[in-house]
Amino acid sequence: MAVKPKVSNGNSAVTGQLGPAANEKDAEKLRFIEEMTVNTDSVQERVLAEILSRNAETEYLNRFKLNGATDRETFKATLPVVTYEDLQPEIQRIANGDRSPILSSHPISEFLTSSGTSAGERKLMPTIREELDRRQLLYSLLMPVMNLYVPGLDKGKGLYFLFIKSESKTPGGLPARPVLTSYYKSEHFKSRPYDPYNVYTSPNEAILCTDSFQSMYAQMLCGLIQRHSVLRVGAVFASGLLRAIRFLQLNWEQLASDISAGKLTGQITEPSIREAVMEQLKPDQDLARFVTKECSKGDWAGIITRIWPNTKYLDVIVTGAMAQYIPTLEYYSGGLPMACTMYASSECYFGLNLRPMCQPSDVSYTIMPNMAYFEFIPVGSDGLSGSTCNGAARQLVDLAHVEVGKEYELVITTYAGLYRYRVGDILQVTGFHNAAPQFKFVRRKNVLLSIESDKTDESELQKAVTNASDLIKPYNATVVEYTSHAYTKSIPGHYVIYWELLIKNDRVKNGKLNGAISAELLDRCCLEMEENLNTVYRQSRVADGSIGPLEIRVVRPGTFEELMDYAISRGASINQYKVPRCVNFPPILELLDSRVISTHFSPGLPKWAPTRSD
Repeated sequence: MAVKPKVSNGNSAVTGQLGPAANEKDAEKLRFIEEMTVNTDSVQERVLAEILSRNAETEYLNRFKLNGATDRETFKATLPVVTYEDLQPEIQRIANGDRSPILSSHPISEFLTSSGTSAGERKLMPTIREELDRRQLLYSLLMPVMNLYVPGLDKGKGLYFLFIKSESKTPGGLPARPVLTSYYKSEHFKSRPYDPYNVYTSPNEAILCTDSFQSMYAQMLCGLIQRHSVLRVGAVFASGLLRAIRFLQLNWEQLASDISAGKLTGQITEPSIREAVMEQLKPDQDLARFVTKECSKGDWAGIITRIWPNTKYLDVIVTGAMAQYIPTLEYYSGGLPMACTMYASSECYFGLNLRPMCQPSDVSYTIMPNMAYFEFIPVGSDGLSGSTCNGAARQLVDLAHVEVGKEYELVITTYAGLYRYRVGDILQVTGFHNAAPQFKFVRRKNVLLSIESDKTDESELQKAVTNASDLIKPYNATVVEYTSHAYTKSIPGHYVIYWELLIKNDRVKNGKLNGAISAELLDRCCLEMEENLNTVYRQSRVADGSIGPLEIRVVRPGTFEELMDYAISRGASINQYKVPRCVNFPPILELLDSRVISTHFSPGLPKWAPTRSD
């Protein structure tokens, strides 16, 4: 049974002193966290000096005449705050084969590709070999923290659905691949020493297979064979775990057949996977009958704990855009806790959650000051990051000096050669662990929807969907997936929201919704969404008439899985894939519209007044 995390005194935003540790190895890691977070500012000062000293002769730093300086004041006065577009010429030169020290004095070993649905195009992030050591260090801190809350994890295994994708090469011959593909293919992962707290049911051969079907099938089969040993179930993102459940729904009969016969289906053709799986697969009629019984009844509520009865928690990211998966995960897991353990991106690994068993809405990440040099652009009352032009760039806030309750845009300087780089994440300071701030992920900076002067971001859209979906909960229905589009082919334009519904005690028959959810109720959902959008949107609807009624298009079950398959077929990473919360690409819109089974419009105007009402 999971232990509830300690909550700091409501009058204090500062916590400290982790422990007691489960063992001496954990104690060493917890002491390291304490040392880093107690000395946050001095560690940051040292990290910046190291980065600037080792890269002093790079073309980039010489361009701005840093002249070997390593102090913060000179750094802030000299170097500009930049975006990816600013660095693209240098990155392209490296990608094309220029091996001179452009950004980093250490050779660029590969490029890490950003998520294909994050901020539009895929980006190439240069990295150096030693960054793998830094990532491995952060990974090594996760279980010592988790062991503080969930005892006995060394007595079983983790069923994690982990994947790689085929890597590409830049014109200059450097690998270009997602950060997790890089890590899983590294010796850090493949040759990791045995650790009883980090044993997976999936063999490396299954994880390292680029064929997503064969990889998923092998991982699911091994998870079923070892079902009584599984103590935690996870994937990188919540959507990945739901994809695994969907895979079980579609393939349980073949899985049960393989278990019964002790023979692996011919659909698995990769020799290394067949050999690894056959080491585990033996005829087991009892297990085959059990899988058949649980999966054939059509009731998938609590399926995770029914199949894997010793599961203590789900290890998935459910913050940010992933928050909308929480109700569906609760349905499939029977209400298991959901642990969000770390905060990372292709650009840099940032930190970890020191209270991993807290409620998803309370997740905060402690940024580890040894990972990179961190600065923060204050977000104004209008929700926008402050200017970084001219002298304003030196006014960025250091890691140790952010203020509780305020929002900031994250800026990083890395060992691999990103200097004062805007990541695009908006974070809110929720407290401190010792001297290290703890941040809640708020949103990506980029606006999702805009028809005229309105600007709706991801967090606003998420809130509107969440509140509108409350109207259908009494009818045993939830929104399992959604995306949006600013429809401007009509005058005035309007927001279109695509919903995929899970109706637990009903079915979609003959391509139409069949059951208690009436068209009128879904019309009300449209209006409820509008009520939860910002005042500029509501003014445009009510006073200006510049935006038409919001529309919900309900798509048939499985549509968003098709959308994911389409993205993966175009090169997206199965690990990093996130459903785009706004779509404009014509083939994707065509796919969505071809799956629509009903359409609904807001029946009235949302509330709006020219003066603010509290």
